[in-house]
Amino acid sequence: MGIFKKAGALGIAKLVYDQARKPENQARLRQAVDQVKARRDRGRPR
Repeated sequence: MGIFKKAGALGIAKLVYDQARKPENQARLRQAVDQVKARRDRGRPR
């Protein structure tokens, strides 16, 4: 069972990696990262 679990995880990781390389998805990823950073920084007192 361990081999199949690792193979499945590897397949999913490759799919995510391939999707992240597409230019249209890079813009979405950048926007999501910016949102998370803004949300994180909003709660921190300076």
